[in-house]
Amino acid sequence: MSDSTIQWQHSHDFGVDNAKNTHKVKIVFWLTTLIMTLEIAAGTWSGSMALLADGWHMGTHSAAFLITLFAYHYAKKHMNNKSFSFGTGKVNYLGGFASAVALGIVALMMIIESIQRLVEPQSIQFSEAIIVAFIGLLVNLVSALILKDHHHHHDHSHHHHDQNMKAAYLHVLADTLTSVLAIVALLIGKYIGIVWIDPLMGIVGAMVIFHWSFGLINESSAILLDKSVETSTLEKVSIAMNEKNTVIHDIHVWKIASSHQSAVLSLSSNKPLKIAEYKAIVKEILPQVSHISIELNKLKI
Repeated sequence: MSDSTIQWQHSHDFGVDNAKNTHKVKIVFWLTTLIMTLEIAAGTWSGSMALLADGWHMGTHSAAFLITLFAYHYAKKHMNNKSFSFGTGKVNYLGGFASAVALGIVALMMIIESIQRLVEPQSIQFSEAIIVAFIGLLVNLVSALILKDHHHHHDHSHHHHDQNMKAAYLHVLADTLTSVLAIVALLIGKYIGIVWIDPLMGIVGAMVIFHWSFGLINESSAILLDKSVETSTLEKVSIAMNEKNTVIHDIHVWKIASSHQSAVLSLSSNKPLKIAEYKAIVKEILPQVSHISIELNKLKI
């Protein structure tokens, strides 16, 4: 059925403008993939299990960056598709959730690998592994700088947050952390001879990554599952309506994109205001609400 007779009052695209973000993630993806290839090749050649494991670890992050790029592409492609009731804003949260799950899998793999190496220590060609690990750290720092400005800007403002970009940034931080821990462990193993510190550092790094992963899963899943705003906020709306001799019978407010919310209210009053006035009251308390639907019933005295 054609929707040509519908007179839309506003755009229903509440997505994120991600052209700049896409370019940044592409650069980081190719840098990560390059170092992944180098570490796997060097790890195989030198017999360093630590380097080989870190190479495959970076490989999972390359796959996560592909998820990020796909989410951006999909959101842009369907930006004006009316089949999506509130646009494609949640695609970024879906990409962030998928990447967070990948982070958790990476952490689990690191723990398993580290425990195996604690039980059965592996010989390591320290000199070669240290050189490649330092190269990996340098690339990770460059990648973090590429993504840092965006992440810092959005985390310290009330502008929109891009969960997909945040997931990419956390992947880079995870890579940087594992590179630092690997270098510390390799240096201790080479100059002090404490070989078991290497898998121990792997477990420590994995636990930190688990923490990041859990936080991102918790944050993105709340949006994907249409979690309501705080009850205290809904109470503020109710109090404001009561002051206008209006009772709220039902209210739902949830996030539909990074900086956009939707609200549905059922109201009744014996002296009802105009719908526009009710919307203004909601907008004053919930400035991020971009879509408001109100059902108004007039009470008979």
